[in-house]
Amino acid sequence: MNEEGAGAAERLLALIGEHRDTIRQALDDTQYTLLLTRLTALAEVAPDDDRAVRRALQGVRLALLSLPHEHPVRQELESSRGTLMLPGPGTVAGAQELTAWFRLPSPVREPAYGGDPEQDRLLSEPALSADEARLRCGGAPPPELIRLRDPRDGDRYPEFQFAPAGGTPHGVVLEVNRLLLADIDPWGAAAWWFSGNTWLGGAPAALLGRLPDQRLVGAARELAEGE
Repeated sequence: MNEEGAGAAERLLALIGEHRDTIRQALDDTQYTLLLTRLTALAEVAPDDDRAVRRALQGVRLALLSLPHEHPVRQELESSRGTLMLPGPGTVAGAQELTAWFRLPSPVREPAYGGDPEQDRLLSEPALSADEARLRCGGAPPPELIRLRDPRDGDRYPEFQFAPAGGTPHGVVLEVNRLLLADIDPWGAAAWWFSGNTWLGGAPAALLGRLPDQRLVGAARELAEGE
């Protein structure tokens, strides 16, 4: 057993429980619903199905990437990058307890744009409009592409996903985005691409073409699958 990763799942779930009030305040409705969906999936896994528990746990980790960088749970995720997070006997039970709490009614929230520094940061990156993305793709953009909803400017497709000089989407980006579940969690996927990664030595979006594609895929797979 990887001793560094042993018990890490329970520690993460305990930290989520400790900071559950601030998590609820830090996420917008869409992000909050996604986190609840991922916690529910973990809570419903058979505790003795280790592979299923690990995959469901990685879904929770991906959903938590929407938290601001300064949040204690997000800091824990950053510090554990590259560590195999092994589930323990209390992982599913911990998720069941958290799911029950997170299902309690929450107050009506204001739109996140303009009040969420993390989303503002991601929306400030160079991006293509929906029409520009369709032209680059020769039709409807594939669901694997990150599509960020901007209340002011409509759908935005981060530009790093496309080859320069009017090129089509990078194949490695589509592969990584499938691992990051970008079609259901675009903010979390975008946060991974634009955030520093100690494994890779920088933000993955800035390392396209500078590192072998399989290094990028491997880093994403480690997070997405825990393998």
